[in-house]
Amino acid sequence: MLETYNESFWQAIDTLVSSGKIIIDRPKGSTHPRFPEVKYDIDYGYIENTSSMDGGGIDVWRGSLPSNTVGAIICIVDLMKKDSEIKLLVGCTEEEMNIVYEFHNKTEFMKGILIRR
Repeated sequence: MLETYNESFWQAIDTLVSSGKIIIDRPKGSTHPRFPEVKYDIDYGYIENTSSMDGGGIDVWRGSLPSNTVGAIICIVDLMKKDSEIKLLVGCTEEEMNIVYEFHNKTEFMKGILIRR
């Protein structure tokens, strides 16, 4: 039977987050280094000493809640880079999750799907 919820998956994600340091390299209010019209309304960074499809660390959206709980992931397809990735939403409120969803779906070149825990 197909599982629609897998606690082991979320525990593995939690282990990644707790075993590394979250580096915020694009703080809330900053702009994208190559696309200055793109503004970050939530802290954005990566987990140190991890790797992702683009060769960098696993991407993280860091919300305003003090918790380090991953409440959702967003799976994205980037047609400009011709790649796909997941990004972890750590300590995000429902409103912040919506902001992240909108961020990844506002252009024709990037699309994302939000998967809540």
